[in-house]
Amino acid sequence: MNLRNALLRPLALPYELVTRLRSQAYDLGLLPQRRLDGVVISVGNLTVGGTGKTPMVQWIAERLLAEGQSVGILTRGHRGKVSADPSPSGDTNTTSDEVQLLKSRLAGKVAFGIGANRFARGSELAARNVRYFILDDGFQHRQLARDVDIVLIDATNPFGGGLLLPAGRLREPRSALARADILVITRGDHSPAIEAAVGHDSNAPIFYAKPHLASVHQAVDGSAADLAWLRNEKVLAFCGIGNPPAFLSDLREWNFQIAAHKFFPDHHLYTQRDALVIESQAKQAGATALLCTEKDYFNLREVRWNRLPSYFCRISLQIDRGDDFWRAIANRAQARAKA
Repeated sequence: MNLRNALLRPLALPYELVTRLRSQAYDLGLLPQRRLDGVVISVGNLTVGGTGKTPMVQWIAERLLAEGQSVGILTRGHRGKVSADPSPSGDTNTTSDEVQLLKSRLAGKVAFGIGANRFARGSELAARNVRYFILDDGFQHRQLARDVDIVLIDATNPFGGGLLLPAGRLREPRSALARADILVITRGDHSPAIEAAVGHDSNAPIFYAKPHLASVHQAVDGSAADLAWLRNEKVLAFCGIGNPPAFLSDLREWNFQIAAHKFFPDHHLYTQRDALVIESQAKQAGATALLCTEKDYFNLREVRWNRLPSYFCRISLQIDRGDDFWRAIANRAQARAKA
């Protein structure tokens, strides 16, 4: 435990008390849940920061689309500005990096309900005949009833140091995992220690998933780039995501040569000054190219690179026993419908 966490630890106690009381109120029905006319699949986590929720949302959406289902994604749209004018499809326009990424990947095949009131946004989509809803970052959003609760756990930092906010990264005590229907350990393929730890709080089936590098693209215009060439260059890796060290770990696993790195806060909207700092640091480290995540690409609108070429990674999710995972989701949704 570092000094900051030690100083903040007393503040975690009232946070935990409020969190436990709120959860019990929902468990006892004292706080009501509202139910949409359709199947709701929640994707969430126990900690703050990145665990792979966005790639998981995309994976589930693509499976549903492959089955011919009408799909909507309900998301808060973190740190995005919402436009008053809807898109031609009727969706809300937003600058949220995660929403823009999903819209780009899913190519207009999925409807989006964006805002804090997920029930209201979901009801609007239901009126447009959407019948399957993916609740993004939904584990703690208990105001909305769900048919399947999927919780992701990052193998590189599964429990955020074991402390609740603001001292640690836990949003809820680990006992909250008892609510999970399915657990997915990301960035790993065999973690018996984590399985044993979560087994004290949950008997949900456990699956594994790892990020997969699908391609690299130029950050100027999104066009495809030469992956083999870039792997032979020394890169400065930069990102503004929830779990920056995990991005570096992924890059090393994908055989990139990292000369230096620069981290920014999650959802960081880059400025021209940021670009100058990044390029200066890259030059000092001997880097010949810049590399970031796809989410960062959507936050580089105000940036013009002057010295070095910049690229982003397009990442997909590889789920071990993917068909079994999908059957577990379908079985849980069917069981909930009969309850």
